[in-house]
Amino acid sequence: MINVKITVGIPAYNEERNIALIIENLRAITDTIIVCNDGSTDKTGKIAEKMGAIVINHERNLGYGAAIRTLFLKARELGSDVLVTLDSDGQHRIEDVMPVAEPIIKNQADMVIGSRFLEGNPKNIPKYRKAGIKFITKLANTSLEENVTDSQSGFRAYSKNILSEITPSEQGMGVSNEILIKSSKKGFKIAEVPIVVSYEGETSTHHPISHGATVTLSTLKFISIEHPLKFYGIPGIIFLAIGLIFTIMTIQGFTETRQILLSIAVIGVGTIIFGTVLLMTSIILYSVVNLIRENSSK
Repeated sequence: MINVKITVGIPAYNEERNIALIIENLRAITDTIIVCNDGSTDKTGKIAEKMGAIVINHERNLGYGAAIRTLFLKARELGSDVLVTLDSDGQHRIEDVMPVAEPIIKNQADMVIGSRFLEGNPKNIPKYRKAGIKFITKLANTSLEENVTDSQSGFRAYSKNILSEITPSEQGMGVSNEILIKSSKKGFKIAEVPIVVSYEGETSTHHPISHGATVTLSTLKFISIEHPLKFYGIPGIIFLAIGLIFTIMTIQGFTETRQILLSIAVIGVGTIIFGTVLLMTSIILYSVVNLIRENSSK
């Protein structure tokens, strides 16, 4: 453990009340603390600098995903063996940092998620938040090799391999699932450890409905890119089958009555066309994605 360079990365936006205490407590674990000051309008950046953290300032608020990308790039530049990310609002416990990092230090995993849904912690989570996290996690699991319990946890640890091979592109909150899906696709080992999160005095800047919709759409986007045959192809086959059924019904009705039921015929033709478009989209996107991957690997 002595030779392992642990870096803690903190995305921060207007957290002048919490950032100093977090950095002070982290000093017992590592001297390498990066704060991405994501366009704060308060003294977050100045306080972090005064506390001795490496501070990277965004001129304006770019979003959580952009902050995580900045932390990835800086940790890569510093040659970090492990990057642990945690929130700057004080909800994450500093004593959970080493348990989250430990599976990577022991070469048991490449990515570790601090899960709020292990060992009875869910009772601390507001019901609306729990329902949203569960739904988005189930959606993400459709694209993962092994299921996880908390795809939206911002308390994570990343190995040097992930830092070198994955560069997040999503600027919003969907970045958590982006990294997760890309890591799984590349065959990285993903593990989870239990953490406890405090929601006392929570003042979220994100409306739960708009936040959930944004993350859901972002997750669907990355699933469609990573698994185009599954995402577009399976629905395409289903619509083709429905279209064929309605087409057969139209033909049978015409042979018996010499009349065409226009509504059934329109449904049959429409679903066949839509199914064909989905199938063609899956094949084209699959080919393009694989071509890009082949060229990038050369």
